[in-house]
Amino acid sequence: MARKALKLASWTSMALAASGIYFYSNKYLDPNDFGAVRVGRAVATSALTPLWSWPVFLQVHLRSARRLCELCCANRGTFIKVGQHLGALDYLLPEEYTSTLKVLHSQAPQSSMQEIRQVIREDLGKEIHDLFQSFDDTPLGTASLAQVHKAVLHDGRTVAVKVQHPKVRAQSSKDILLMEVLVLAVKQLFPEFEFMWLVDEAKKNLPLELDFLNEGRNAEKVSQMLKHFDFLKVPRIHWDLSTERVLLMEFVDGGQVNDRDYMERNKIDVNEISRHLGKMYSEMIFVNGFVHCDPHPGNVLVRKHPGTGKAEIVLLDHGLYQVLTEEFRVNYCHLWQSLIWTDMKRVKEYSQRLGAGDLYPLFACMLTARSWDSVNRGISQAPVTATEDLEIRNNAANYLPQISHLLNHVPRQMLLILKTNDLLRGIEAALGTRASASSFLNMSRCCIRALAEHKKKNTCSFFRRTQISFSEAFNLWQINLHELILRVKGLKLADRVLALICWLFPAPL
Repeated sequence: MARKALKLASWTSMALAASGIYFYSNKYLDPNDFGAVRVGRAVATSALTPLWSWPVFLQVHLRSARRLCELCCANRGTFIKVGQHLGALDYLLPEEYTSTLKVLHSQAPQSSMQEIRQVIREDLGKEIHDLFQSFDDTPLGTASLAQVHKAVLHDGRTVAVKVQHPKVRAQSSKDILLMEVLVLAVKQLFPEFEFMWLVDEAKKNLPLELDFLNEGRNAEKVSQMLKHFDFLKVPRIHWDLSTERVLLMEFVDGGQVNDRDYMERNKIDVNEISRHLGKMYSEMIFVNGFVHCDPHPGNVLVRKHPGTGKAEIVLLDHGLYQVLTEEFRVNYCHLWQSLIWTDMKRVKEYSQRLGAGDLYPLFACMLTARSWDSVNRGISQAPVTATEDLEIRNNAANYLPQISHLLNHVPRQMLLILKTNDLLRGIEAALGTRASASSFLNMSRCCIRALAEHKKKNTCSFFRRTQISFSEAFNLWQINLHELILRVKGLKLADRVLALICWLFPAPL
C-alpha cells in the first residue's frame, strides 16, 4: 500500500507541475480557472471516489457521486462533457453515479451576459443590439460547452443563438491532459482498470464539438439524409451570423422527449413518438452510418406541427456525430439481426468480429442491457423487469475489470454507439416503451435493407442483384407478417391460429 501511495504522490506532483504551465498560459484571472485549483480539485476528488472498491455502502457511492458532480460543475467545460458521458454508462457505473451525473445535461453552470456579449462582439464584430431586435438574458438552456438564448432579428424572425462559453476552448486541451495524467495514475495503482478509452474519445471529439460551423454542417447533412421522415424537424441554420463559437438557428419550441405530462397535455401519442425515435436512429445507425450521438432529453424535443397538427420530433445539438465504417456497420447489422432472432452462433461470430473476443456474452449484455439468460431466451420475447435491471447493475459491479478491458479493445466507433444506445433506452424507460416488439421489428427492417444494399453494391451480376432484391422484399414481408401476428396476439385471438401461422411462416434469420 505504501508503494501505491508513493506512486500516487509522484503522479500528483507531475500533475501539479503541469498546472504551472496552465497558470501562465491562461489569460483569465478567475481563480476557478487556475491550473493549481483545477488540478487540486481533480486529484482530491479522484482520491476520494471509490469506483474501484466495490462493493461499498450505497451512501459512500452517493457521497462520491456528488463530489464528482461538484468537481465537474466547478471545473466546467471538458469536465462537464466527460461527466455527461459517465452519466450515460449505465452498464458500467452504479446507479448512484449515473443518476447523479445525469443532472449535468440540464444544470451546467452559466456564463454571464458580459461574457456572452464579449464572444458575440469578438466573433460577429457587432454589439447584441446591432444584431438583434431583442435578446433574452436568461438562457433557454446551458450545456457543457455553450448556452442557448432566444432572440429576435431586426426582420422579425425568432432565432435561437448558441454561444460558446468563452473559456472552454482555452481550457480544453489542458483539461484533457490533466485527465490523461489522472487515468494513467489510476492505471499504475490498479492495472486491471483501463479508462484510457475515455480520454481518447475526448481528445478526438472535443475539437469537433467546439467548432459550431461543423455542427451546422452536421445539422444540414442529417436533415437531408432523413428528409423522407415527415415527423423529423431539424432547425435551419443562419450561416450569415454563424461562426466557430456562435451558431444561429431557427427557433423551434417543444417539450423534452421524456416529459410524459407535456405529451398528455398536448395530446401527443407516447408510443408514436417512441416508434418514430426508433425508426430515426435505426436509419442513422444501420442504413446511413452517420449517427447523432447525444440524444439526451434536452436535445430531443417533441411538439405538434403548427400547420398539420401531427406529432414531430425536433433534433437539436449536432456537434457530436459518429461516422461508421462500412465493415463495422455491416457486422453491427448482422449482430443485431442475430440478437433479435436469437441465433446464438451468429451472436458469438459477429461479437467477436467487433472485437469482443471471449467476452462476447458480456458484450451482448452490454449492447442490449439485458441479462445473458434473456439474450439466450430472446430479447424480443419478454419485457425488461426491475429484477433483471437490478441483476445487470450488480453484475456490472462484479465485472468492472472485464467491462473496462472490453471497452479498451472494441473499435472506437462502438463507444459512442454504446453511449447512444443507453441514452435512447433511458428515454424509452421514461416513456414506458422500453424493449417493445415494434422497436425490434423496425431495427430488423433497417438491418435487412442495409445488408441487401451492401450485397448489391458488391456484385456486378444483374441476376444476383435481382435475387437479392427479391430476398429483401420477402424478408421485409415476413417482418410485416410477424408484426401482424403480434397485433392479432394482442387482440387475444385463438392460440391455434397463431401456432399455425407461425409454423407456416417462421421468423426470418
